Amino acid sequence: MRKVLLIVVALVVLYVAGFALFVGTLPTRPTQALKADAIVALTGGDARLDAAVALLEGGTGKRLLISGVNKASTKDELKRRSDGGRRFACCADIGYAAEDTYGNAEEAAAWIAAHHYKSLILVTASYHMPRSLRLFRSLMPGVRLIAYPVEPAGVDMAQWYRPGTLHLLHNEYLKYVASFVMTAVDHKSDGGKSAATS
Repeated sequence: MRKVLLIVVALVVLYVAGFALFVGTLPTRPTQALKADAIVALTGGDARLDAAVALLEGGTGKRLLISGVNKASTKDELKRRSDGGRRFACCADIGYAAEDTYGNAEEAAAWIAAHHYKSLILVTASYHMPRSLRLFRSLMPGVRLIAYPVEPAGVDMAQWYRPGTLHLLHNEYLKYVASFVMTAVDHKSDGGKSAATS
């Protein structure tokens, strides 16, 4: 009985330590000038869209994919919402296929392959970035990924310990652990020859 209790305590300590590490190592926005072939924004709030469109209009990437767009939203509507300009009109693609983060990675991988791009800037919320990067790397092992995290409206990461933000981070941590296991198992099952599968 004591052995079982020790195992349970060890697992709890490991879980809490992992969560603390997850929160403590969330990426921050790069301060240096960026350059990549492409930009991919994952939907989930105007902050992500605004940041990605600003990067495109500033010439940071050649083309932008907005992945996971609601089928009722049009390109013109997204352009108005994000103050898109000339480059948005010519060089922004709208992806409607993705329904989750793995779908985002699949959609982006197909788009990157079609354009023969070798690098991309990934725009999503900071707490969503670790899981997104892991899934993107699993499907695009030869593509250089640059994280560009944003902080969504209503989420103050400096006060992560508040109940609402803590709940959000904990849910994302669970999803990150699941994605870690999924990609590791898939990588092992195919001998590391290909990416994770859905």
